[in-house]
Amino acid sequence: MQKRDFIGALLATTVLAGAPLWAAEWDGPTSGPKAAEGKSIVVVAGDLKNGGILGVTNGVEEASAKIGWDVRVLDGAGSIQGRTAAIGQALALQPDGIIINGFDAVEQQAALEGVVSANIPMVAWHSGPKIGCDAPGGIFANVSTDAMTVSEVAAEWALDDGGKDIGVVIFTDSTYQIAIDKADRLQETVEAAGGKVLEYVDTPIADTSTRMGPLTTSLLQKYGDSWTHALAINDLYFDFMGPSLAAAGLSPEQGPQAGSAGDGSEAAFQRIRSGGYQTITVAEPLNLQGWQLVDELNRAIQGEACSGYVTSPALVTAEGLAKMGDSNAFDPDIPYRDSYATIWGK
Repeated sequence: MQKRDFIGALLATTVLAGAPLWAAEWDGPTSGPKAAEGKSIVVVAGDLKNGGILGVTNGVEEASAKIGWDVRVLDGAGSIQGRTAAIGQALALQPDGIIINGFDAVEQQAALEGVVSANIPMVAWHSGPKIGCDAPGGIFANVSTDAMTVSEVAAEWALDDGGKDIGVVIFTDSTYQIAIDKADRLQETVEAAGGKVLEYVDTPIADTSTRMGPLTTSLLQKYGDSWTHALAINDLYFDFMGPSLAAAGLSPEQGPQAGSAGDGSEAAFQRIRSGGYQTITVAEPLNLQGWQLVDELNRAIQGEACSGYVTSPALVTAEGLAKMGDSNAFDPDIPYRDSYATIWGK
């Protein structure tokens, strides 16, 4: 099977080369408990500067308004200490449920044990490598796409774009186990097909604003034209790469072609749409995932089973965006809002 066919076969729900293939039918849960009334929940966000986390938070707020819950958002502001403090603040609020949004549960194991001890139901987005029901750390459900699939799609795009002679630099953050796993899969996929990984760069995602500029300059000096593709575990790395490429006299077409294995931020969509030093992203349906988190938490609060639903990602290209209108978010045209509202009796 050729690589370009591999991507299309791998994801039945993909925006590939401009062709949106999301099915019109809802493929998520169709039954579950009615809405628990009068609940209050807290979202502990890892870092609201991260477009993926922000997109999911917006979805949670939208879904909470529909189900009739009060929601409070606390920002961990991109630091371990900030996230620990936010969890402590969430506990002090004594909510009916907590959503862990965009950070590794292992990092906050001690703090999350306090949530478990308080018998507060907890769901999460991207809290670790185990997706779905009964995630580690007392988490009822860890909502995510299949992270390994996301990495494979991003790596296969680079191979399809540049062939086996590509030279890839991979950016990850070893603070998060899922980031390590995603980067490892990027490397394995590239190398298994005969591509070359020039360097595996471990740099904190929270420090990209200060680190990516000098890193980009250094990598250009080190590898020159042999650096053909940049792959990262998150769009945020590419928020700060462009100025250094421009300063080196490289146009978006000349410089390393950048592809992200998640999450499909608004800024990434804008770069891809405008030709601004990012070529593709493998996007998640962030708003839908926010609704799923509220549904999973409603199930947890009422002692019902986790739905087990896993959403599919999409390979987003400039051609695909041109056919999607002005939207800078991957929000599939499936009736998930109505479907969840029906389940909740709203």
